Amino acid sequence: MNIKKSILIRVRIAFLGVLVFAVCVAAKIGHIQLAEGEKWRQEARETMFQNMEVEATRGNIYSDNESLLATSLPFYRVAMDPTLAKNELFNKNIDSLSLQLARFYKDRSAKEYKELIKDARTSNKRYITLNRKQINYQSKKEMTSWPLFREGKYKGGVIFEKVDVRYHPFANLARRTIGFVNENEKGAGLEYSFNQALGGQNGEALFQKIAGGTWKPVYDGNAIKSVDGYDIQTSIDINLQDVAETSLYEAMHSHDADEGTVVVMEVKTGHIKAISNLSSDGSGDYTEKLNHAVGGLFEPGSTFKLVTMMALLEETNINLNDTINTGKGEFTFYNKKVRDHEEGGYGKISIRDAFLVSSNIAMAKLVDKYFGAQPTKFLSYVDELKLSKPLGLQINGELYPKISRPKDKNWSGITLPWMAYGYGFEISPLHTLTLYNAIANEGKMVKPIFVTAIKKGDKVIQEFETETLNSKICSNKTLNQLKLLLEGVVERGTAKNLKNTYYQIAGKTGTAMILKDGRYEKKYITSFVGYFPAHTPKYTAIVLIKNPKGIYQYGNSVAGPVFRDIADNIYSRDLNLHEAMEEKKTTELGVFPTLKAGKQEELVMLSNELGVSSHSDSEEEWVRASKNANAITWKKNPVMKDLVPNVTGMTFRDALYLLEKSGLRVYFGGKGRVEEQSLKPGTKFLKGSRIYLKLG
Repeated sequence: MNIKKSILIRVRIAFLGVLVFAVCVAAKIGHIQLAEGEKWRQEARETMFQNMEVEATRGNIYSDNESLLATSLPFYRVAMDPTLAKNELFNKNIDSLSLQLARFYKDRSAKEYKELIKDARTSNKRYITLNRKQINYQSKKEMTSWPLFREGKYKGGVIFEKVDVRYHPFANLARRTIGFVNENEKGAGLEYSFNQALGGQNGEALFQKIAGGTWKPVYDGNAIKSVDGYDIQTSIDINLQDVAETSLYEAMHSHDADEGTVVVMEVKTGHIKAISNLSSDGSGDYTEKLNHAVGGLFEPGSTFKLVTMMALLEETNINLNDTINTGKGEFTFYNKKVRDHEEGGYGKISIRDAFLVSSNIAMAKLVDKYFGAQPTKFLSYVDELKLSKPLGLQINGELYPKISRPKDKNWSGITLPWMAYGYGFEISPLHTLTLYNAIANEGKMVKPIFVTAIKKGDKVIQEFETETLNSKICSNKTLNQLKLLLEGVVERGTAKNLKNTYYQIAGKTGTAMILKDGRYEKKYITSFVGYFPAHTPKYTAIVLIKNPKGIYQYGNSVAGPVFRDIADNIYSRDLNLHEAMEEKKTTELGVFPTLKAGKQEELVMLSNELGVSSHSDSEEEWVRASKNANAITWKKNPVMKDLVPNVTGMTFRDALYLLEKSGLRVYFGGKGRVEEQSLKPGTKFLKGSRIYLKLG
């Protein structure tokens, strides 16, 4: 019995041991499963909820007078939480809301929208995108009055997700210079160059992933608020930009050219007031693809002869009246021929005239004679004039100029003579413009400026002042001689077609053959660079047009007219550029202060209405009023062909009629009668010239 009991006890103990072991194993397995389950749930939570970036609102880009060039406008995607509205409210408004959505988006029927929203509500979906199309603020405002949506976010469930879209109020004006930044943080122009300032600082918020792979914002207390970007103010004059682009565009079309660029720079400050870069799109139109002015490299051609003359005048004892034999238009250097564009050549001419007619042979012979044995001396001027390195502009995209040196493999006996008239090397249009601007600025070379300030509202965060690159590029004696040469080019040289009677232009034409695969083609890069008014320069400009087709192939006939058109526009709008006009005669108060000039028939009728005595000394149609005691005498105001009429004192209506009939293009400012006119009465003008009227 004791033996049986002992065995039974042992069996029970063994059974209990097995049971305890099984429980322990089960507990361990359960713990592992619980841990794995918690890990799965944590991963699920991390998959469904993520901290994501919230983009800051990008800063604005302004012109010189604070006109908007680029801004971020708010657009919205419309979403909804269909579970929030109470049953009675939802059922009462769902039909009307669906009808509004169908009418607005026109992509689904009212029935389909109703089913979309009701299915989401039944499935307890807290977020659905009603339409991926972005709407503007006005449409958003309209939608907030719709059934259900008018109850707002928490009662009606409507969600307007803001999306900033970059907008350019002036469309394509200066588009390449304004630039862009894409999703990969790549881009061009000022948008890219000032991306850090414009972009601001992105924030961070929690988002939940819902059905359809859409991310819905979850509002909690841990969000990091974004900081909006700064604004930048550019030096661009939007009116001048319009003129520059239009003039370049018309010239490109007229000459069926491949590429073109124009830049206008303020002499004292270096501010870029206008810049346009056009390229053929292959179908007869033009668009801004590349910034040729900043990142383009071209052989400058004859515009480089300014550097040649500067080096000669500074380093040698030559006189502008000295003569040089250019022969019959062809000269051989080391088995290579240099040609002048004049058939038969210029023969023996003065160095002054050689520059005015742009003789390649003269420049090549002079440089070979005086610098052939010391080319580095000549190249030192290229370096001092900042033509051999990037200018360090505010806008990205500059390339290193391609300048050969005596130690280079491609250097030969013809390199320096060819360089003398702008061949065998490449620089950007802005390098050439900066050089000529230094001549206009009394020898002081300043860096081109695109952006004048970084701002936060009205507060200036950073201001960009004029930076001097070279305080004096040459002696005063040489500077004065160079000025006379550049004025002479327009007065009686290759650019005499740009001469006018109102203001003086100084500058230089350029025509360079295009190098392709090591050979020069009979295709040309035409250019004109200069400044105006010549004696008190305010603006410098360069125009470059590549591969014009047709009978016009030179800088004076292709690029020059664009320069002249821009200069005319500036002159017509800026009265400070004009000569002082005669002091206005004051009219005695109380006597006929409003009857000054106009059509005689209308003025006589008006004076009769006012009870003012008047008589006429002339039967001319247009007259001016002259005081005669308490009466008016009508004096003739002659209108002669090709002479500027005197319209001061006239109503704007009469002045506009008379000037446009004469062939002038009228610009004006103010209200009332004409107080001042930009073109002096009685002077000759060309048809299509601009005249500015100040009204008051």
